[in-house]
Amino acid sequence: MTMLRNLTLGAAAAALSASFAFAEVKIRVQSVIPAKADEVHMLEDFAADVAALTNGEVVFEVLPAGAVVGVAETLDAVDKGLIEGGFAWTHYWSGKHPAAMLFGSPVAGAGVGIDNIAFMSWFLDGGGKELYDQLWKEMGVNVKGFMLQPVGPEALGWFKEPIASMEDFRKLRFRAPPGIPGQTYNDIGVAAVSMGGGDILPALEKGVIDAAEWCCPKPDSIFGFQKVLKHYYLQGLHQVVVNADLYINGDVYNSLTPTQQKAIEVAANASLMKSLGYRIYENGKALKDLTENQGVILHDTPPDYFKEYMDAARATLEKNAAENEFFAKVWQSQKDFAAIAVPFWAGAQASNAALGKAYADSLVKN
Repeated sequence: MTMLRNLTLGAAAAALSASFAFAEVKIRVQSVIPAKADEVHMLEDFAADVAALTNGEVVFEVLPAGAVVGVAETLDAVDKGLIEGGFAWTHYWSGKHPAAMLFGSPVAGAGVGIDNIAFMSWFLDGGGKELYDQLWKEMGVNVKGFMLQPVGPEALGWFKEPIASMEDFRKLRFRAPPGIPGQTYNDIGVAAVSMGGGDILPALEKGVIDAAEWCCPKPDSIFGFQKVLKHYYLQGLHQVVVNADLYINGDVYNSLTPTQQKAIEVAANASLMKSLGYRIYENGKALKDLTENQGVILHDTPPDYFKEYMDAARATLEKNAAENEFFAKVWQSQKDFAAIAVPFWAGAQASNAALGKAYADSLVKN
């Protein structure tokens, strides 16, 4: 009887333990952009991967911008535990630390020729991830971050009329990214202002701004900029690399089991590749639709833009490195990586670009 009783108690304990092991952890993630945005679609795909890898133990609930707190308060809300997670671009928090830009949107390819794919190499294999983990400590926030969605290069943007030079550009009020990339436009005399993605189209419609950038053909078309502006310039330097990230409250993340934490890491790494693949095809389809069906005219960016912006970006990078030790450490890591990787990658990509351009030109002739 004693043995039977012990077996029964043991089975009950095992069942109780199992019920705790499979208890659902819900992580509410507030985005800084509307639910219709392409980035939210990819975020939900990441969430589905985590749910599958954890057998439903970890569930991410994606909330739209402003659901709990204002966009500008997103990271602070995650830090304080008001929401368990947030989704944004890390350069949004450049006001907390200038080095945030070097992870979220290293202006002009960090000044050393790093594109979005080379950036992933630096992040995964060149010491970037360890510095990224240190960034949150430098900011003083209780956050665990994951890079999810690299993109780049972003388009210069949308204009009412063609611009032939920087002189034309400087006559316009222009929506630019927050932080150093936007400030660099101000440094070259462009009247650049920052605003959230959902506010851009209304500002264009009301004439508050004359021109704008957001991202690339697909996300731009979802926001509807083509309804107001018809002149589109693909080549820009302000965001050659951009990364959308997930932030999880540190206490929430530490409460997860090692297996659950690993599932999030694996899903995040998968998202890096999945989002790159998704964006190339979706942007191609969107650009084709914009130019063939919606009256959008594609232009080459004026040549004098590139030198002016690059010179100003380099000066800003050097200034911040001189003023902030951690910024200098991250930028030096990117420069050390670029000295090794960029000569190879740029050389290889030159033939890829020439091959693609030859094919694209043949389509136009036909």
